[in-house]
Amino acid sequence: MLNFTFYSPTRILFGQNQIQNLAQEIKPYASKILLVYGKGSIKKNGIYTAVTDQLKDNGIDFVELPGIDPNPRLTSVIQGADLCRQHNLSFILAVGGGSVIDCAKGIAAAVCYEGDPWDFWAYKAKIRKALPVGAVLTLSATGSEMNGNTVITNEATCQKHGVGADVLFPKFSILDPTYTFTVPPQQTTAGVADILMHVYEFYFSIETGAYLQDSMAEGIMKTCIKYGPIACGDPENYEARANLMWASSMALNGTIAAGKRFDGFCHNVEHAISALYDLTHGVGLAILAPHWMEYVLDNKTVERFALFARNVWNIDGQDKIEIARRGIQKTRDFYRALGLPGQLSEVGIGDERFDEIVDKAMFRDTLGNFKRLQREDVKNILLRAK
Repeated sequence: MLNFTFYSPTRILFGQNQIQNLAQEIKPYASKILLVYGKGSIKKNGIYTAVTDQLKDNGIDFVELPGIDPNPRLTSVIQGADLCRQHNLSFILAVGGGSVIDCAKGIAAAVCYEGDPWDFWAYKAKIRKALPVGAVLTLSATGSEMNGNTVITNEATCQKHGVGADVLFPKFSILDPTYTFTVPPQQTTAGVADILMHVYEFYFSIETGAYLQDSMAEGIMKTCIKYGPIACGDPENYEARANLMWASSMALNGTIAAGKRFDGFCHNVEHAISALYDLTHGVGLAILAPHWMEYVLDNKTVERFALFARNVWNIDGQDKIEIARRGIQKTRDFYRALGLPGQLSEVGIGDERFDEIVDKAMFRDTLGNFKRLQREDVKNILLRAK
């Protein structure tokens, strides 16, 4: 296990009717806020009314920024920062899924920076200061409700990058599983794929001796496998929605990452794909994950894949390579059973821009840590996923 520093300051209010505590969570920070949300589903399902009633009843003024895209845009970040400066807003409330929360974090950092906000995602500047952010979660997927990460797309350059900073952790997040009852199956399954990928990125690690973290990671994966299909078939099943919501937060709040190296191969490649094609993030990850697993499986990585097959998929046997392959196939079958695609061609993506995807994904000479991969490896995995 590697040395680590664990930091997780977000206050979580979990369960039904926690929205009644919204105002008291905001008041220590501001009396005038920016309210950020997506395309309008919260107005149809009643969440918008619940939130704004709490704000109005407690004397909290707000300016709205609606219309945040599923892959949040730099233009929205700039627009939000301008609103904060124009109206002297000192707190940002995100009501939505990871895209809305990521955008809110981006706005929070941009307000406190005099340069081009894209400097952060282009790795030209570090985020050292930000307005406080709070979240009301409506989709179980990214874990942004309990971490300091933000992923933004620059539509002008077709780039999608992520950055993180301690100052971006939400001050609080309200997690009411009933707020995900109206999430359609295709978004639920994409969210499950995103949660699983966050776990893979730390579970598939060359480090040994992190038994607690690995056991927790396996528990999160088994939670997704058990409750993902239930939530799709019975959208108002509270137990399923609650378990998936907490799995979302636990997968990327640093707990299972402690003492482990991060392997962001699939996320880097998917970001490059969705920057060009505006693909749903979790769908892209579901396509890439099994192909990546098959590609990196060898005599050096087989122990971890065999452990995955045994402990997550309950596969028995003596031949570790065979067990590992069966575990990967079970993973692929699970995604298929959820209705997720297995090839890029199924979502209308051909190989004509694969070289461009490789260029955008390669931040350095190699990608990944579980097995370091070069440009030709990225291209080969894309060809397998074609």
